[in-house]
Amino acid sequence: MTGFPREAGTSRSGRYMRSFRVLPQVGGILFGGPGGTFRFAGHAGPPPRPAPLPSPPRDRLPDGFAVELAATTHRSRDGHLMLGGSPPRLLRLGAAAVRLLEDGGFVVTDAASAALARRLLDAGLAHPGPPIPPVHDTTVAIPIRDRADQLDALLTALRADPPTSPLPVLVVDDGSQDPDALARVARRHGARLLAHPRNLGPAAARNTALREAETAYVAFCDSDVIPEPGWLAGLLAHFDDPAVALVAPRIVALSPAVPRPLDRYEQVRSPLDMGSREGPVVPVSMLSYVPSATIVVRRSAVGAGFAPGMRVGEDVDLCMRLHEAGWRLRYVPSVRVAHRHRTDLRRWLAQRAGYGTGAADLSLRHPGRVPPLYAAPWSLAACALLLRGRPAPAVTALALTAMTAVKVARRMPDADHPQRAGTLLSLAALRGTAEQLLRCATRHHWPIAVAAAAVSRRARYTLATAALAEGLVDHYRSRTPLDPLTYTAIRRLDDLAYGWGVWQGALRRRTAAPLLPRLALPVRGGAGKRPWEPRPLTPTSHQPATATVETW
Repeated sequence: MTGFPREAGTSRSGRYMRSFRVLPQVGGILFGGPGGTFRFAGHAGPPPRPAPLPSPPRDRLPDGFAVELAATTHRSRDGHLMLGGSPPRLLRLGAAAVRLLEDGGFVVTDAASAALARRLLDAGLAHPGPPIPPVHDTTVAIPIRDRADQLDALLTALRADPPTSPLPVLVVDDGSQDPDALARVARRHGARLLAHPRNLGPAAARNTALREAETAYVAFCDSDVIPEPGWLAGLLAHFDDPAVALVAPRIVALSPAVPRPLDRYEQVRSPLDMGSREGPVVPVSMLSYVPSATIVVRRSAVGAGFAPGMRVGEDVDLCMRLHEAGWRLRYVPSVRVAHRHRTDLRRWLAQRAGYGTGAADLSLRHPGRVPPLYAAPWSLAACALLLRGRPAPAVTALALTAMTAVKVARRMPDADHPQRAGTLLSLAALRGTAEQLLRCATRHHWPIAVAAAAVSRRARYTLATAALAEGLVDHYRSRTPLDPLTYTAIRRLDDLAYGWGVWQGALRRRTAAPLLPRLALPVRGGAGKRPWEPRPLTPTSHQPATATVETW
């Protein structure tokens, strides 16, 4: 989220960072530094919001805090330009910062190096390298309803892992039909049992544990997960950053002895698996939330906890509220937790549809934060022209992309190859928008696409081709052992169920908010914008479609 030029200024630390200025947005490539906001298409009424969360007492990184550049960060030959992060951004570094990063990382020693480290971490250009601490001052909280066998397996794993075996464990029975079975399992493993007289939902169950916990950190584990040994220490290490409120591991599918097609699909496309890239969790980015299947939170940061009225999407809501309060959230895929996913097709489809219903509440609570599509007008126009399938519109689309590439190149004249960089970034923006449009047609907006196909032969051909091509391309990227047609069929069922849920939620809440695209239209003014907040563009695509140029 960036804006038109407003003023020039100097950074907080002149030692490592040069002066910066807010640069204009050029199409789908975003340029900017601190300040500026976006307006976007669509409007929803006042959302029901819980009480604001507390802000972090301080965000200066402590001396001795180590950071290292991400493997996906690219540097120019002289080290003064750096490209990476999510969304991709180009940073221009001063001589002192270049010297500090000669070895690919550094240790914070003063306010200047702390400010540089913070900016790199927030942009996703660098990751923290904290030492692994002993596990301490942590309570494990398990919300559950029935599933005594799964609770037994989880508690067995926790007690068998030396770092977590002595920790206090709170089991919250959320209205089970057989509470005695849960009580027996909890008693056998030395866990404290808290009980709701009726089912209140997972958010309320976690909040009950949060109120009863007396430790600085609370590790929430759903009953259907099995953490790998040593999991907790790797997450607690990130709380050395005083501004970190939440840390999450990678949730991977627990493989059965004889995997079926749904099992193999979940192994590569589980909605709980946020991928292999570490980074900050920021709304409207490629890592916009983390699931609450397993998370560790700083108890003083989360206030009363999850929104108790939300049965779906409460984890996304918490991530967004923490971000709005100024806290940082980290995703650490090197720590892995296995999850038992659903393998019955009917229950699997119902779960996917249930996930989709949460989009309406999230859109009302956080306007513009969960759009099905987020792109610049030029890239949307170019894609629309290309869809015409005629030479003249295609040439116009090429001209739009070329104009954007020239503008990008002019803003990085000191790059190793400015024209090449501008061209690649502009093409990436166009590809990202095209992929988002494709996903909208087969996922969020498939009822509209099907209605169009019912009355137009051209729409039928386009939709069928897009649905097949997207599935085959994603099959190739996933490297799954499933055959291409089976994978594509399951992926289309996944999208149909989720999209149906989105429309159900929208109709129930009488709002179109979860269906409205967000256009990257910069406006003057920067009220309410944090200088450290990344400017994301592509919430649904795993391919970069934007870059930000900043001077430090």
